Amino acid sequence: MISEKAPTDKAQTLVWLRRISGDLATATITRLQETLPWYAEMPPARRSAVGLVAQAGITSFIQWYEDPTSTPWIAADIFAAAPRELLRSVSLTQTLQLIRVTVEVTEEKVAGRGEHLREAMLLYSREVAFAAADVYARAAEARGLWDARLEALVVDSILTGEADEELPSRIAALGWHGHGEVAVLVGTTPPQFDVDQLRRTARKLGVDVLIGVQGSRLVLVLGRALPAGRAADETEAAMPFAQIADRLEPGFGSGFLVLGPTVPALVDAGQSARAALAGFAVAGAWRHAPRPVEADDLLPERALAGDQVAKHTLVERIYRPLQGHSSDLVTTLWSYLDNGRSLEATARELFVHPNTVRYRLKRVSEVIGWDATGAREALILQTALILGAIGTDTTRRRMPSPRRPR
Repeated sequence: MISEKAPTDKAQTLVWLRRISGDLATATITRLQETLPWYAEMPPARRSAVGLVAQAGITSFIQWYEDPTSTPWIAADIFAAAPRELLRSVSLTQTLQLIRVTVEVTEEKVAGRGEHLREAMLLYSREVAFAAADVYARAAEARGLWDARLEALVVDSILTGEADEELPSRIAALGWHGHGEVAVLVGTTPPQFDVDQLRRTARKLGVDVLIGVQGSRLVLVLGRALPAGRAADETEAAMPFAQIADRLEPGFGSGFLVLGPTVPALVDAGQSARAALAGFAVAGAWRHAPRPVEADDLLPERALAGDQVAKHTLVERIYRPLQGHSSDLVTTLWSYLDNGRSLEATARELFVHPNTVRYRLKRVSEVIGWDATGAREALILQTALILGAIGTDTTRRRMPSPRRPR
């Protein structure tokens, strides 16, 4: 508690404090230059602004000493003199150092004026420290809310494919450092979503992340960040996105988790996002779908749901390469799948030896990378053959236009 003194003593002390306030400010600036290296390295305009803050703090102390009930206005009194850019460039730690130096100088000057004034100074410095922390906390909260809104806007732009010329600057404002490949991961939002834990895990995995929460759906845009001095061709040794998705899986809610295909850069993330969303919509059609599952492993379900990208991918990756390599491969694959993946039945239909069927199936796997002997891959291949046979939108014949009556 502040010691009670006679009104005349307090009035005389206030007159004395007002008289030496200018000297206190000058001594504080001198001490700042001598003890704080960051202050000496500041541009002149910012040093002048810091001096105004110190002067405001001394003036505010005199006002508070006269009326201690004015505590709620401490922060407004002191930091109102600081320009907005100063609050952004001076950290909370530096602000507390500024307060400490100001208090030390003032304590030295008022040391001979009684214990009650020193106690008042200590109490006031505590209130100022709390007020400074409150100012920075509010600024950080406002910044966090703004970043969250901006991040949601960027993710929505990627998902909808409505990217504009402002997208790169918005992404840069979010601190995106990715300069390599990108993939989109789509899953469900957990009941207790810990976004900070998800970001920490992503940082440990060496990827940048943009997070979008759309109701029950959680979307992550993952970017492979290249460390300084590392060449782009060294990314082959980096962790695959499928493995990264597996490490991030605990951060999602129950349900399906779909990873879009890898694209070269963030500007192409819309392609990965569309595939991931399409896969997420039909993942329930694969009873034993792994978690996470790649969108390209859901090509048959996506194609049946009307996804034109999936149809085009199946035809271009499977049907056309086989057709261009050898018609025997297409014929053998058709027969093998139609006969329930039976080598003997296929050999009888084609009038060849079963070993010939085995050889051709091996060539199919070498050409397109899918093995027809597996149940799941057989479904993918059969879907591709059907789509290739009936034609895609680019190869299907146009329907003749009806004749107009003469």
